[in-house]
Order: sequence, then structure tokens, then C-alpha cells
Amino acid sequence: MTENRNPDAGTAAPAAEAPRIGTGAILTYLVLAFGLAWLAVLPLWLGAGLREPYAVPLMSVMMYTPAIAVLLVLVVLRPIPRGARLRFLGLWPLRPVRRVVWMSVIGLLVPPLLVLASTAVAVLCGWLRVDLVGFSGFAELLAAKVPAGTPLPPTGVLIAAQAASIPVAGATVNAVAAFGEELGWRGFLVPALRRWGTWPALLVSGAIWGLWHAPIILLGYNFGRADLGGVLLMTGGCVVLGMLFGWLRLRSASIWPAVFAHGAFNASAAMYLWFFAAGSDPDPALVLPLGVSGWIVGAVVIVVLIATGQFRRQPALAADRPRTPPSTLPPVGADPSAPAGT
Repeated sequence: MTENRNPDAGTAAPAAEAPRIGTGAILTYLVLAFGLAWLAVLPLWLGAGLREPYAVPLMSVMMYTPAIAVLLVLVVLRPIPRGARLRFLGLWPLRPVRRVVWMSVIGLLVPPLLVLASTAVAVLCGWLRVDLVGFSGFAELLAAKVPAGTPLPPTGVLIAAQAASIPVAGATVNAVAAFGEELGWRGFLVPALRRWGTWPALLVSGAIWGLWHAPIILLGYNFGRADLGGVLLMTGGCVVLGMLFGWLRLRSASIWPAVFAHGAFNASAAMYLWFFAAGSDPDPALVLPLGVSGWIVGAVVIVVLIATGQFRRQPALAADRPRTPPSTLPPVGADPSAPAGT
């Protein structure tokens, strides 16, 4: 597949010109995505916040507000021709299959490794005290969730079982939940912003993604900081993570690797709880993979991707195969002995 140079972005762009999304359509999408997100969790603000029993279902609904916003923009404003919508969003066709599959495998398997690396950074920096023998902190968490005296399997066995379940959860239930966000942020917004360059698209979309989380961050979600500091922490984490998910999107030309990466990340984000020592009180702002330790690991990976030219390789999805092969027979009434092209 041939690739053309985009003089504005300095990166490889698809040979076929993608639809140009107007500023009005982008702003409309953002207003809808943010407004619907606040609307989805409004009952939490009117009630007991994250303590409400329906908090998790409402946050799951919130995850689909970017997808709903995309659909509304496509139907009402029609910024993308009907026949080009699936390709623009990276949904279909999944060709070349090998590239999409391998990038999806990377998206599924690498995020847990990044989470482990961020946990190691937190330990090395003195932000996380661990117990790698008795896993005492995790054992206390488990004991607190069951009636007193309930026998539990060995902590190491439970950790191994949870670790084995991460790729499965990342590819199934967590991917289904993540799809709602990815369709909006990496499916629509990143390619819509690419006309201003690859780096502006990744940085701006990541920052917007982080700010979009404000309705639940301001309730204390993730960092336990219901203030501007919590929102800024989430924004920083989403900028770093959004660049990595955005690379998967642009490098594969498909949304699916980013969907699986998002699902795998969500399934593994709390892995540090396996290792922390009982009696310690780790600061989520430092030890979470969306916190400072995660920023460090993500920055290292981004530098490696830049150094190896990975952000310059942005191929397009291959054209779908024709449903019927072209006919080699001459048209009715034509002289079969006539040379081709006459």
C-alpha cells in the first residue's frame, strides 16, 4: 500500500483523501459528549454520589455518551458521506486482516505490562510499600469483602486467577464498555483533528478525553480528590494514555486495537492492589497507572515509538474485496476477435 506525505503533519497519510470534518461538527460533537456525560451521572450528584448503589451502572451509561454523540452528529449534520462512515471511524473493513489482528493483540497484551511497570516505578520511587511474600494488603481487602471466618483460597492463587482473567475481560466485557468511548475519541475525534497535524490531534483529543471525566472525578472517582486537582490528574493520565491508544488507532487505521487496549487497561488498572503492604496508604495520584508513575512509563514508551518512527506510519485500511469478480467476457454484440481497448 502506498503512503503519501502530509506536509502539515509531517506524517504518512492515507493515499485516499479522508473526509474533512468541519469545525462546527467537531464542536457539536464535543458539546453533546460532555452534556450527555453530565446528564448520565446527574442522579449521583443529586444523591449520595459514588455511594449510590446504581453508581456503576450510571458510569457505564456515561461511557457510551461519546458514541451517542457521534451517531447524532453523523445523522443530523452528515459530515461524512454515508458510504465512507465505517472506514472513517475505523470500524470496517478489517483489512489487511493480519495488521489489524496483530495490533489488536498488542493492544490486549501490552497494557497490563505497562500497569506492572508503573507499579514498579512507584515502588522504586518510594511511593508504594509492597509485600511480595504474604501479599498482606490484598489479603486484608479480600477478607473485608466476605463474612468473618469465611475460608479463602491462598492469596497467590487468587492473584494468578485474576491475572489470567485480564486478557479475557479485556477482550469481552471490558471491551464492550470501552467501545462507547473509543468510537468517540479515537474513532471520530482523532481523525477529525488530524487536519491540524498528528501531534495536535493526539494531545488535544487526550486532554478533552480527560476533561470529559470531570463529572465522576469531581465526585472522588479514581484519585479520591473531588477538586480541580483530581481533574488535572485525570487529564494528564488521559493525555499520555490517549497518545498510546491514538498510536494504535493511526498505526492500524482501525479502532479495534484501541478498543481492546482500553478494555485491557481497565481490567488491569488496579493490579497494584495485589502487592501493597498492609497498613500502608498509597496515594492514587502517585501509584495509579493514570497517575504520576503511569505518566513516567507512558512517556518512555512514547519516546521509543517516536525514535523508531512509529508515529510516521499511518496507513489506511485496504479497500474491501469486490463481491463479484470482474467479467472477462466481451460485452454482448462485441466482436470477440477485436483487440482489447478498441
